[in-house]
Amino acid sequence: MIGTALVVRPDNAGDVLLAGPAVRAVAAGAREVVMLAGPYGRAAAELLPGVDRVLEWRAPWIDPDPVPMTSEHAARLVERVRAIGPDVAVIFTSFHQSALPTALLLRLAGVPRIAAISEDFPGSLLDVRHIVDESVDVPEPERMLGLARAAGFDLPPGDDGRLAVRGPLPDVEHLTGPPGYVVVHPGTTAPARAWPAERWAEAVEGLLAAGERVVVTGSPGERALTAIVSGPALDLGGATTFAELAAVLAGASAVVAANTGPAHLAAAVGTPVVSLFAPVVPAARWAPYGVPAVVLGDQGSPCRGSRARICPIPGHPCLSSTSGEQVVDAVRRLAALTRTAEATRGDAVKEGV
Repeated sequence: MIGTALVVRPDNAGDVLLAGPAVRAVAAGAREVVMLAGPYGRAAAELLPGVDRVLEWRAPWIDPDPVPMTSEHAARLVERVRAIGPDVAVIFTSFHQSALPTALLLRLAGVPRIAAISEDFPGSLLDVRHIVDESVDVPEPERMLGLARAAGFDLPPGDDGRLAVRGPLPDVEHLTGPPGYVVVHPGTTAPARAWPAERWAEAVEGLLAAGERVVVTGSPGERALTAIVSGPALDLGGATTFAELAAVLAGASAVVAANTGPAHLAAAVGTPVVSLFAPVVPAARWAPYGVPAVVLGDQGSPCRGSRARICPIPGHPCLSSTSGEQVVDAVRRLAALTRTAEATRGDAVKEGV
């Protein structure tokens, strides 16, 4: 077992949550784990099991609102990492990101052993260069867990490799009422992944008509959107912290969301997800992981694989073609899947499996 490990995932909350299984693998082989996260991922990093401390730094080559890359900005990271003195660093990235800028700064900070996935020749920047076939769409948690294993870390016995958050979560029943509602989360960080607001409102109306209690969630910056979408449903837009949002999602029977952080947060608390998924990135990599899920949206749309933040196709057909009625049907299908899974688990327990 080593002393201190630095794990790096400096982008959004969903990406940090998807790194969770790999982080737990590192934690199983280290006395302390420090996570380097960006400002949009810090709250998620603080909820990850296995993380002892969080170091926040904005990476100009990853952050969607990048700050200038200056010597002063770089020096702040180098000094803070040098003060931590990690024995090893594991840099987690998505297939379209380079680990080498981070590796360079960590090397300048004196980190003696650095591991990352890198298609590009890393020279002396990496001690463990893990190469993967990026033509194969592997779920992000499994891809990152593969890097952790290449670096010498593996999940401990009994860890199923699913997403997870640290408990206990806050009590939110005073906000939501008793568990069993459907959460609708209409916001996204990228417009190309957004379902039209009128369709969200249509889905909420349909769920209410089907007898569901509906809770609409969103960030403080999404209050106007949640107000439009919620109608007579409960509107919690801007009313929760990240940990409270996790608790709200944990109390839901299903969550309806686009490809955004709360979809992965729902998976981390074990709640089934209806995913309104724009194929600008592959669903095989970024769909909700480890829970029952229904993916809606035209995955063969011309925008597929473009990684666009702004939809490049007029009319946004990949998602606008999906109706509120389809969402209601998907929630019903998830309920049936969940009942089947629970019955199967019950039979297994009775049989002593």
